[in-house]
Amino acid sequence: MSKTFSLAQANSLWQVWQQGAQTHPDAIALYDPHAKPPVRISYRDTFAQINAFGAGLRSLGINFGDKVALIADNSPRWLIADQGILAIGAANATRSSQADRSELLYIIEHSDSVAIVVENLATLKKLEPELHSLPVRQVILMSDETPPEGAYNFQQLIALGNGKDLGNPPIQRDTLATLIYTSGTTARPKGVMLTHGNFLYEVEAAQSVLQLKVNERVLNILPTWHSYERTFEYFVFSQGCTEIYTNLRMIKKDLKEQKPHYMVAVPRLWESIYEGAQKNFRDQPASKQRLVNFFFNVSHKYIVAKRILQGLNVENFYPSLIDKLVALPSVIAFWGLHKLGDKLVYQKVREATGGQLKYVVSGGGSIAEHLEDFYEIVGIEILGGYGLTETSPITHVRRPARNIRGGDGQPFPQTETRIVDLSTRDDVPIGQQGLVLIRGPQVMQGYYKNPEATAKAIDPQGWFDTGDLGYVSKWDDLVITGRAKDTIVLSNGENIEPQPIEDACIRSPYIDQVVLVGQDQKQLGVLIVPNLSALEAAGLIPAESKLAEILPELNKPEIRNLYRDELSREVKNRPGYSINDRIGVFEFLPEPFTIDNGFLTQTFKIRRNIVFERYQDIIVKMFTT
Repeated sequence: MSKTFSLAQANSLWQVWQQGAQTHPDAIALYDPHAKPPVRISYRDTFAQINAFGAGLRSLGINFGDKVALIADNSPRWLIADQGILAIGAANATRSSQADRSELLYIIEHSDSVAIVVENLATLKKLEPELHSLPVRQVILMSDETPPEGAYNFQQLIALGNGKDLGNPPIQRDTLATLIYTSGTTARPKGVMLTHGNFLYEVEAAQSVLQLKVNERVLNILPTWHSYERTFEYFVFSQGCTEIYTNLRMIKKDLKEQKPHYMVAVPRLWESIYEGAQKNFRDQPASKQRLVNFFFNVSHKYIVAKRILQGLNVENFYPSLIDKLVALPSVIAFWGLHKLGDKLVYQKVREATGGQLKYVVSGGGSIAEHLEDFYEIVGIEILGGYGLTETSPITHVRRPARNIRGGDGQPFPQTETRIVDLSTRDDVPIGQQGLVLIRGPQVMQGYYKNPEATAKAIDPQGWFDTGDLGYVSKWDDLVITGRAKDTIVLSNGENIEPQPIEDACIRSPYIDQVVLVGQDQKQLGVLIVPNLSALEAAGLIPAESKLAEILPELNKPEIRNLYRDELSREVKNRPGYSINDRIGVFEFLPEPFTIDNGFLTQTFKIRRNIVFERYQDIIVKMFTT
């Protein structure tokens, strides 16, 4: 950004693009290597297309304050459409084209959208015939397909807007920018109202954490329409970076070939990359596996001791002088072997991710301890963060200089955190768990056309109820411990937070995904999606087995005993273990949790209520036989 312009002066996101087009016009903003042909668009041309898209909408009668449903998936055109809508002071209601049709129709109707921008003809057809009964005046296709009569495709709209102006809309920081609808797994989705000011604050606050450079590469994989990826993109574009589009099928190849400097993702993706590395290790000769395990064990002792010495251990926020003196010899003793392991083993892991990652950002859920350890050992710096769609979304993020693994970071500037008792709403002492409340410039305006839900979420003093449980240190480090509504209450009255125990379970190489169950039961149970590749490597199942086909084989005594031992060991080794954490029963599931089968949200979070609903018979049987 130039010395004469700062985000504090901006009233709209359009001004960020205006500045980028002026200061680094030839830098590549958008790059999709998988489009045919590949797409590369400079900041100058991106800004021109944003203006043309917005002006095209305006010429079709879309005005300041109107709502436009944007139902499409990751692509350079999504960004152009998003910013074009916002450039004329309209607001978009966003969702993936893969979402259920009834949900999409509800969003279009509830948002009062007067126009829709859809992925392609197939998406448009998916919305018919009910779409015709809604007050939608214009239809735009993101594709270049021939549109129905009266509609436009992407290129036609751009041509319509070329040479026309945006009408100088009176956009201010409190102007509505978007409606992002919650997943709606238990009820109708709610439209979260985020403003230009919400996003501009997030971009400016992120600049206080990281300073990126023009032309640095950022890999895009999360849903662009969601607040997490979207806000991070706005930030990287404010820095002149290049956004590179990838997908789940191509991510490992793109990491290696595109050599990104930064990436934002959710724990499930870091787990996938970790598991790929573990599979590679398992495929090595036994002698090499022993060497790899030796180095990882030594490096784990090194990083744990180093965290204590630096005061960055979430299990010991306040190390004494004695703690540090005890840790110092381990740091000295294991440093050399850690460096040798880096040269012989860890460097190869980094090369598989392109070898140029400076920082990766993890959010959308707590990242498991073993993943934190793995990435720290191999030298890939993860900056964990915290937030919700309702907070635009980032409220806290770990800083490079205070990267406490297992923590959720320090608050953004001007962001306040309160930890209160669930029942009384009184503040609790530092270090004590309670309900997390947030107040700051990133908190939403409210839920669209839902004042009751808004009043329930945001109190008269502006405190937003996150629904999460956590505590803070005396240095304002936030540590999220669970979700209030996910808490399992055993029949003995003990409250159990599932996430830490689930994180411990998936440390086992034989477990891919788990969900903890046990509400109102005497003991806990888990539903397990097994890791077939690990079972194959151990010779316990045939090669290339399919989960649904092999499921009966998994109930053989030797396999069940293996899983019983794995669960017992990993849970008992968890910091803070108590007898109530013990896993008493478990069952295997016939399919993994994916977006396609409805068990994962678009941001890869497990939809617990869907799991409980579909596998109710298995859960009941677990606790009654």
